Amino acid sequence: MVHLCERAFSTSLQEDLQYLRCLLVYLISFIGNLVILLLVCCVSQLHTSMYFFLSNLSILDILYTSSTLPKLLFTLWTGDKTVSYTGCITQLFSFLFCADAESLLLSSMAIDRYVAVCKPLHYLLIMSKTNCALLASLTWCTAAVNAFIFSWLIAGLSFCGLNNISNFFCDLKALLSISCTETRFLRRLLFVDTIFIGIVPFFITLTSYIFIIFTILKIQSSEGKQKAFSSCSSHICVVFLYYVSAFCLYLRDSQEGDMYLSLMFTHLVPMLNPLIYSLRNKEILRAMTRVIYGKINQ
Repeated sequence: MVHLCERAFSTSLQEDLQYLRCLLVYLISFIGNLVILLLVCCVSQLHTSMYFFLSNLSILDILYTSSTLPKLLFTLWTGDKTVSYTGCITQLFSFLFCADAESLLLSSMAIDRYVAVCKPLHYLLIMSKTNCALLASLTWCTAAVNAFIFSWLIAGLSFCGLNNISNFFCDLKALLSISCTETRFLRRLLFVDTIFIGIVPFFITLTSYIFIIFTILKIQSSEGKQKAFSSCSSHICVVFLYYVSAFCLYLRDSQEGDMYLSLMFTHLVPMLNPLIYSLRNKEILRAMTRVIYGKINQ
């Protein structure tokens, strides 16, 4: 059995407040992402590559919050801070899968926005349905394989003592810190993996938006600049929130504050994604209006 961090749970009143906050975050994230997913599926005007990737992000964020929040809610409700070994490895796989997929998917969305703004005449050819499906499939498959490899390697480690995890879920960094087995190889592998799954997609995303900004600045009309930037601003906000929290969490040697960074990384970002895309995206707002007034196909 593995024991979750004692510091995460204090008095009964604090637990009740934490439970309500976590439940609210989960409901907002789940319902918000589900609404966007349904809008993209039902409204024909949203059947474009941009919203295809957005629907993938919504599915991913539902899985993301569901990989950790239900267990946290159960712990806060019952006071049971233990998790079985099998449950811990399963949660680790789910979390790694979602984290890896989100990083790769955000870079795919950045490429889509780059082609739309910088190569508009070739957009339909480059971002065809086939190419978008291949890009999304590659994202999901790469994340699944990568998560399986690390989960399998972690399952082969030995754990002894109290096995207290300094986090509210079975995080890779926390599990490595309590292992009795030599983890030098795994830590080096994790460093290499962080480069290919985290830093490389980040620089692809960053480079895409540098080119996008230069292209937007060349647009003569202010209306054209505003239209081009509005199609990218929501994605920039999501990318900023995700990578700042991820790098702060995993590029530090210290574990101090990991629990709060993990909350931001796994719960706050998936909750804000649907809010950012719905409140800052006029097409999503128009689609919601069509659904409310029964004008889906108009």
